[in-house]
Amino acid sequence: MSSGKILVAQGGGPTAVINQSLAGVVLEARRHQGIHRVYGARHGVRGIVNEDFVDLTQETSHNLELVANTPAAALGSTRDKPDLAYCQEMFKVLKAHRIEHFFNIGGNDSSDTIRIVAQEAAKAGYPLRCIHIPKTIDNDLVHNDHTPGFPSAARFVAQAFAGANLDNAALPGVYVGVVMGRHAGFLTAASALGKKFPDDGPHLIYLPERVFDVDKFLADVKGMYERHGRCVIAVSEGIHDAAGEPIVARLARDMERDAHGNVQLSGSGMLADLLCEEVKAKLKIKRVRGDTFGYLQRSFVGCVSDVDQREAREVGEKAVQYAMWGERNGSVAIKRTGFYSVDYDLLPLEAVAGKTRTMEPEFIADSGTDVTDAFRMYLRPLLGSGMPDAFRLRPNAVPKVLGADR
Repeated sequence: MSSGKILVAQGGGPTAVINQSLAGVVLEARRHQGIHRVYGARHGVRGIVNEDFVDLTQETSHNLELVANTPAAALGSTRDKPDLAYCQEMFKVLKAHRIEHFFNIGGNDSSDTIRIVAQEAAKAGYPLRCIHIPKTIDNDLVHNDHTPGFPSAARFVAQAFAGANLDNAALPGVYVGVVMGRHAGFLTAASALGKKFPDDGPHLIYLPERVFDVDKFLADVKGMYERHGRCVIAVSEGIHDAAGEPIVARLARDMERDAHGNVQLSGSGMLADLLCEEVKAKLKIKRVRGDTFGYLQRSFVGCVSDVDQREAREVGEKAVQYAMWGERNGSVAIKRTGFYSVDYDLLPLEAVAGKTRTMEPEFIADSGTDVTDAFRMYLRPLLGSGMPDAFRLRPNAVPKVLGADR
């Protein structure tokens, strides 16, 4: 006899719209007659192992809608990266609670986790439907046009650089803004959408898809500074040298590593500080400033793409529909149709799990320090409606009276 129980979890970095996907799962599931209980795992897969569940069946629809419009992960998240033994413990708990449908909202690691759990259920002959729901501000899930969370983070980055450019134009100098993105430069590239006039910043964009050379960087900055009298720079935290070593690790050897053994790139202003010091020391430019956007770009309240909200809700709804009406496990994927609309597909877990998408070559300018119009056309509809704009005073100069030499 069916238990009618489903479980939903959130994993990895929070986003501005991940709770839309959560609400989509819960509200859509409650419409299906065979669903009796909708559980949520607190703090992702760790909550599953610890049997730390909440009953979302008892949550009101009104409050779910309020939570849906609130950034970050309402259930709590985790950076745990489960191996086989961890997933086997998860499966024991799922089986003990008679969970029949498991939904995991997350990125690459979350898709891989659900793949392993699905395999364990199949080996045990246990009827468990496993669906991965996409989420990542890095936009690095393969076979997806884009992923929920990225458009809102990209909107923040574009607006932040538009503001930084205005500040830099008022008080000229060199400005370095470091943006999240270990392997994929989509979010850093979004800084280009903050430009309005040809001489606006960012004047230079550095992505992890291209090798970063410190000497060339300094030459680029020098050239832009001489041309414009200032320079705004967008840099991905994942920029690396020809050997693949992160630039921040090259410039500063004493580096913290995360639970996955990766050099800790986020949560530190080190890269911005080091690049600023290089510019000051080598180019002798006095006014040099740097910022690290860090966690601000992930869950910034009030800077959310309405397109992102809608699609994040729909991937949650589609996940439940695929689980209820389908015959297989999988990962929900967004597919672009026309300009601009999307459809949704269910991909095999093996096609997505553990794989990383990077920016396509046609999105990166030949210079390696800018994006192409193809990327701007790709991103613009994702940013949503109501993007703020910036304007300038017209240069109606008054002739000098006392002479040009004063």
